[in-house]
Amino acid sequence: MRVCDTPAERELAEELESVRPESASAYLAALSGARSMVLARLWRGLVHEPLPWIAARASGRDGIALRLVDGRRLHGPPSDPWATGTAVAAVELDGVSYDHPALLMAALHVPGGAAFAAELDHSVASLALSRTAPRPAGPAVEPWEGEQRSPDGHPYHPTCRSRPGFSAAEQLAYAPEHRPVVGLWLAPVAGATVRGPWPPEWRDGDAVLIPVHPWQAEHVLSGRRVLPGPPAHPLLSLRTLALDTHRHVKTALSTRLTSQVRDISAYSVDYSLATSELVERVADRLGGRLHIARTLTAAGAGTPELAAVLRQSPYVHAGTEEQVIPVAELPGHFASHGPHERLARITEFARLAFGVCLDLLDLGVALEAHGQNLLAVVDREGWPRRLVYRDLADIRISPARLVQHGFPAPPLTGRLLNDDPAVLRRKVLSCLITGALGPLAGNATTLGTLLEAATRDLPPTPDLRALRTENLPVKALTLMRLSSQDDQWTFLPNPMTNRQN
Repeated sequence: MRVCDTPAERELAEELESVRPESASAYLAALSGARSMVLARLWRGLVHEPLPWIAARASGRDGIALRLVDGRRLHGPPSDPWATGTAVAAVELDGVSYDHPALLMAALHVPGGAAFAAELDHSVASLALSRTAPRPAGPAVEPWEGEQRSPDGHPYHPTCRSRPGFSAAEQLAYAPEHRPVVGLWLAPVAGATVRGPWPPEWRDGDAVLIPVHPWQAEHVLSGRRVLPGPPAHPLLSLRTLALDTHRHVKTALSTRLTSQVRDISAYSVDYSLATSELVERVADRLGGRLHIARTLTAAGAGTPELAAVLRQSPYVHAGTEEQVIPVAELPGHFASHGPHERLARITEFARLAFGVCLDLLDLGVALEAHGQNLLAVVDREGWPRRLVYRDLADIRISPARLVQHGFPAPPLTGRLLNDDPAVLRRKVLSCLITGALGPLAGNATTLGTLLEAATRDLPPTPDLRALRTENLPVKALTLMRLSSQDDQWTFLPNPMTNRQN
């Protein structure tokens, strides 16, 4: 068996031998597949994103060639930007073959490349570790179990499993795919900012007890007094956990998972309740097609490292013989049906999702409807009937559109507000297509079919016209990590336009 190639691979292997030796061989066996899957995501970024050190791209029968500004040449296989589950065995740089994404990135010697190579190293090692988790058999018994089945993370992001600062023991103890029970801590905070009715059991005299993730307590808030808190079950986002069947808690986790440092700003605490109430009122216009997992209460110590948001569980919106399923988990859920039935259910979901998201956008709310935040209510036959949305921290709200449709001006200020149609559309379309429909389609041809079917009968708004005729906005995930900047964009060919041609 091939030995570990990189520091992160070796470090996790050594730790695993200590804390769970029975999984060490499975981890080593999973490394090759993890390398090729992360390399496929990286190659997608190199081929399709506006990286300043790539001078030209050319496609041929033998794949794709990239010419760098310094004259070097990258060569790899064809890359469908919407493909999922495909592996890339190797990419050549000036004739030298690289099968590890971190080693390739280090060899490129581009600005930001060394730090990004370390993240890619973590992504491969953590993905291999995630794939050692036994896959559960049979249907989920508890609602949160449906969020603990997929080991691979973001379907297009090269750092889909990067968890810097997490040891092997901590990943096993806290990551959802390993299905642990996580013991939260409670940090007493005098003079905390509180929005909404804070639970009485999370008070200690005049102090507010703020739930703290154990990783945060050890690595960021070490030395601060904490008390034992409730047990909880980690969900897709890792730092959000189910307390029970009715309540989820979002905790601060000051490390970079995928792209973002997962803390909670004072702004989010201040406006969490008002944002939730506003979006619920707007969603009521959609006739029951969309439920909001509303914010119940929030509290913070005035810093992003110590705050928490308590939300309604989205699973309370399931009726008799219905299930609520995160969109990221729909590919596995629909896989139990035959190809034609599967495509029919995906198409129905696409119609529902675009109808809801574009109607809500027209009213003035741009959801960040990716695979974690958007959930589908499906009936016993697997047909999507309604949607649920959770986590309103990064939506965008258009005051002008709200007022145009008879809503009062939002009781908010700051970054959530934006009237720019391009910004609003990017927020909705990039998340919905990249985070939801792209993974369900699995390739550009099927995605074009889904988009055409989903939008054919929708009202002809300017947002719909843009979706049907313009290139599709997608976050430039590789560029973002190399530049350490948020929200960099690329615009991919629209598969609906290609079909029309």
